[in-house]
Amino acid sequence: MTQNKVLIYDTTLRDGSQAEGVSFTVAAKLRVAQKLDQFGIDYVEGGWPGSNPRDMAFFEQAGDLNLSHAKIASFGSTRRASTPVDEDAQVKLLLEASTPVVTIFGKTWLLHVTDVLRTTPEENLAMIEDTVRYLKEQGKEVVYDAEHFYDGYLDNPDYALSTLEAAEKGGADFLTLCETNGGKLVRPFTEITSTVVERFPRSKIGVHCHNDAGVGVALSLTGVETGAVMVQGTMNGYGERNGNANLTSIIPNLEIKMGIETNCRKHLSKLRDLSLFVDDATNLRSDIRAPYVGTASFAHKGGVHADAASKSTRSYEHIDPAIVGNRTRVLVSDMSGRSSIMMKAKEMGMKVDGRSPEMKSFLEELKQMEFKGYEYESADASFDLLLRRFLRGENSAFEVLGYHVGVGRGKGSERTSSEATVKLRIQDETRHTVAEGNGPVSALDHALRKALEGDFPSIREVRLVDFKVRILESNLGSDAITRVHVESTDGERTWGTVGVSDNVITASWEALVDSVSYKILLAPESSK
Repeated sequence: MTQNKVLIYDTTLRDGSQAEGVSFTVAAKLRVAQKLDQFGIDYVEGGWPGSNPRDMAFFEQAGDLNLSHAKIASFGSTRRASTPVDEDAQVKLLLEASTPVVTIFGKTWLLHVTDVLRTTPEENLAMIEDTVRYLKEQGKEVVYDAEHFYDGYLDNPDYALSTLEAAEKGGADFLTLCETNGGKLVRPFTEITSTVVERFPRSKIGVHCHNDAGVGVALSLTGVETGAVMVQGTMNGYGERNGNANLTSIIPNLEIKMGIETNCRKHLSKLRDLSLFVDDATNLRSDIRAPYVGTASFAHKGGVHADAASKSTRSYEHIDPAIVGNRTRVLVSDMSGRSSIMMKAKEMGMKVDGRSPEMKSFLEELKQMEFKGYEYESADASFDLLLRRFLRGENSAFEVLGYHVGVGRGKGSERTSSEATVKLRIQDETRHTVAEGNGPVSALDHALRKALEGDFPSIREVRLVDFKVRILESNLGSDAITRVHVESTDGERTWGTVGVSDNVITASWEALVDSVSYKILLAPESSK
């Protein structure tokens, strides 16, 4: 049984924040909530009122967001055992959050009822029904999350189903089946979900899956096929342990592969942007291999693949990447053939004769560069500059005449300082500058910019966003080759450059020079 429309419940700001390395500021939570609303997400779970100051501050400010579609949900548990619901402090905090939706979880697994709550099975059922009914009487839309439902069902199916009956009697708007431990596979999950859908025809069923067995997305889609009308998950799969079911995969799979409508349909082309926004809000690096939204999702490296993709993108791409806001990319490496270079040149706006002798020579040069340790998959800017120099004879806007960097510490000082000198030629004029930095690479960067800014003011916009060092052939110890990858941005575009040497400073300098050279290429300016 499949549905015509499925509601998307996002718990990135609550369940997702339990992931290792994920932490949202209040301001970030508010911005993410707005972005989720703009994308068409139906429910945004903001946190657990009273659990920490940030969640409390979020709910205090969330009412001023003026969301156009999404409903903010607060999250909590059923009342305590042997405590009247209207006297339960945690339930009071849920109401004080002033959200239109309240999501509460209850115990389904008898193991938890007796060993964790240390109450009777009958009292647990009363806790569920009382809390749902009380919240409904206060005018709230109530989502009931049946925690550990699948484990509870396998342990005692009758009792697990009776907990759902208690929530239904209380008036719950949704009964959500939670695969909390994340270890179930598709077949038992499907069988149990089907039983619930048949047993509760008057209730709207949701599914909440985790990814501990690597099938969180598959379970969520199966839940929908079985009859669930709500899917809970997180953006980019954030969540405790191995994460929650990933909405950036679930949503396009529902829409594109299964033909099931969500309220995100008209915003699907913004999916990659949303994914990157959420990563940025947590200061995490994006997963380049994430389905649909990853940088590598539609990237082609092998010559045969790239050649086929150049003739028909459908041959190696399961969808048009533009549907989700992504794009086709060609990776250049020692596996590349003529077609790869042609596609890459076209991607960069360059016209190249694929049959020219220069092209053959360039391919040989590229393979030699890769053999030396250069790697251009994440260094598009360095590759662009190489291609222009080799095939077009285009030289850099400046010539490096020399550079020097020193590191030292003054007498009586505990601070180590670095100083760099850079000597360049721009047309017929020489620039010789000196600058300090908090390290040798920083000092070189400052000196290089200082030498160029007068002639090329656009480089003031450039900032380094990532700096990676990799030791090649580490068995050589301190004589090993070093590869440095630098990622730069001007606020609109981001590009990568690479340098290779047996000296880490030399490799860093090479990557820095390519970075500013590429910016000058993007925004050519007349020399003053």
